[in-house]
Amino acid sequence: PKISPHYEAMRQNLANACGIDLSEVSVKATTEEGLGFTGEKKGISATAVCMIRKESNMKKVLFIILGCVLALAAVIIPVAILDTKVSDLRQGNLSSEQSADDTLNLPEGSTFEIHFIDVGQADAALVLCDGKAMLIDGGNIDDSALIYTYLKNREIDTLEYVVATHAHEDHIGGLAGALNYATAKKIYCPVTDYESEAFDNFKKYVSEQGKTITVPKPNDKFSLGSATIRILAVNTEGIENDSTIVLKIMYGNTSFLFTGDAEYLTEKTITEGGYNLKSTVLKVGHHGSDTSTSYEFLREVMPQYAVISVGKENTYGHPTEIVLSRLKDAGAEIFRTDKDGTIICTSDGRKVTFKTIKDADYILNTKSLKFHKPGCDALKDMSDSNKGTFYGSREDLIADGYIPCGWCKP
Repeated sequence: PKISPHYEAMRQNLANACGIDLSEVSVKATTEEGLGFTGEKKGISATAVCMIRKESNMKKVLFIILGCVLALAAVIIPVAILDTKVSDLRQGNLSSEQSADDTLNLPEGSTFEIHFIDVGQADAALVLCDGKAMLIDGGNIDDSALIYTYLKNREIDTLEYVVATHAHEDHIGGLAGALNYATAKKIYCPVTDYESEAFDNFKKYVSEQGKTITVPKPNDKFSLGSATIRILAVNTEGIENDSTIVLKIMYGNTSFLFTGDAEYLTEKTITEGGYNLKSTVLKVGHHGSDTSTSYEFLREVMPQYAVISVGKENTYGHPTEIVLSRLKDAGAEIFRTDKDGTIICTSDGRKVTFKTIKDADYILNTKSLKFHKPGCDALKDMSDSNKGTFYGSREDLIADGYIPCGWCKP
């Protein structure tokens, strides 16, 4: 067959390099290598054919590499998408009501905050969404003045919902202060009667507002502005701490799980109940007791953040090391009221941010109308009921009628 100039040149180069005549180099067609060159001398033949085979093998390697790249792309792209969805799951994004492709569907100007109020060895959280307010628990009886002042300072005189997650004093004791200042539209509790002074005070103020206590049911849902609240458990049969309300708040693609004093039995019940428990923030059950927050439960919740409401140097040893270890193993960033004071969590529907008293620009005495640096010695003698935090400028505080402390000179 006719040989192209390209191959003819290769024959000549081979003959020159090997010191043989061109006539001694022949062209051989093969099935694998295409055109190969052979000469009368074995070494020349071997060398020429080997060179062609190397070229051919390189082509094969290139095709194999290209095939691998395409195969990896086919795997990596879906995995990347899956990884995004896993990230969404960790934030509680994917629920039966939502999918990863959903838009936020939040109205313009929508806002959402949760204030985990420092009430020592007790629970209290104020949820604010689009100008609407819900109070979950109110601390001990001694916290009544603190809760009253906290609402008053923020001019919150109407509560869409008051949720007493548990009948013990450290949950309902300070709700008397809340109901003494603000009007509640709906009041939830897992029971309607309980023998204690704290519960009697609670019922007294409920009655004075012409309201009654409602015991919710699992799967009950209601709205707070653009947020949706779903009841997951009420009065699971077990020890007294399992007589508690567990609820989940959903705002955009973020979510918040409140577990009251729920222990293992309630955790197991809701884990097996078919609920989507994935949550951005977990309000840790029973102040970090080792009878709550099991590994099985955490695997379902997968929280990015965990908030523990607990008193400094409490006699219960809360939070226990085992619970802190479980939360760290789950990858959750931990906030504690005994270390961080009041904790404010803000959501834009996609992500959450936290502010604590350590981050505050100034500490306020709402009674004397003085403001202080966060490290001022005068704060040690300030009543918690008069203490407030401020995030903003000095000029704004002075415009609001506050005067600077003479000791720390903020």
